[in-house]
Amino acid sequence: MNLPEFRSVAYSQTTLTELMIPAYANFGGKIHGGILLSLMDKVAYTCSAKHAGNYCVTVNVDGVNFLQPVEVGELVSLMASVNYVGRTSIVVGIKVIAENVKTGTVKHTNTSYFTMVAKDETNKPTQVPGLVLENREETRRFLEAIKRKEIKSLFQEEFDNAKTNLTVEQELSKLAGERCRMAYAQSPITTPTVI
Repeated sequence: MNLPEFRSVAYSQTTLTELMIPAYANFGGKIHGGILLSLMDKVAYTCSAKHAGNYCVTVNVDGVNFLQPVEVGELVSLMASVNYVGRTSIVVGIKVIAENVKTGTVKHTNTSYFTMVAKDETNKPTQVPGLVLENREETRRFLEAIKRKEIKSLFQEEFDNAKTNLTVEQELSKLAGERCRMAYAQSPITTPTVI
C-alpha cells in the first residue's frame, strides 16, 4: 500500500456519539468508567487507523480523569483528533462531552490522550504519514504532545531512581498522618553474619 507522506488533522478527525442506556450504569446509577474507556479506545482506534491507513493498537493512555459523572439518557460525544505523530506512533487527543437532551445542558467530562502504534500485515510497527499543521491550534497541540512526552520521560526516570533507592526503614516516617496501620512486626535492621 502506498501511503501519502503527510495527512491533515481534519482528514482523520472522528466523532463518536452514543446514547447512555441503563445497561451501561453502575450500582450508583452513573455510567461505568469502563464503558467510557471502551468508547474512547474505539474512537482513538478509528482516528489513528484512518490517519495511518493501517491497523493500530493502543500502547498508552494519559489523562483519564473523570471530571463529572455521566448519567443514563445522556448523549456522549467523543471527539478525536491526531495531535502528534512519530515514526510509527500517533497521539490521539479525545474530548468527551455529555449532553442532556431534555435540558440541552452540555458538560465536559474528560480529555484524554491515547498513544497508538500502526501495525503492518505481519504485525510489525510500520511508519505512519506525517501531520500537516494547518493552524495555530494544531501546532499548539503538537507542541504540547512533545512537552507531555518530555515530562513523562523525566518523571519515569526520576520515579525509577526513587524506587531503586527506596528503603522502607528510611521512609517509615512518611506514614505518619496517613490512613494506614502496619499489621506486622518489624524486624530490626541487622547486618548479615559472615561465616
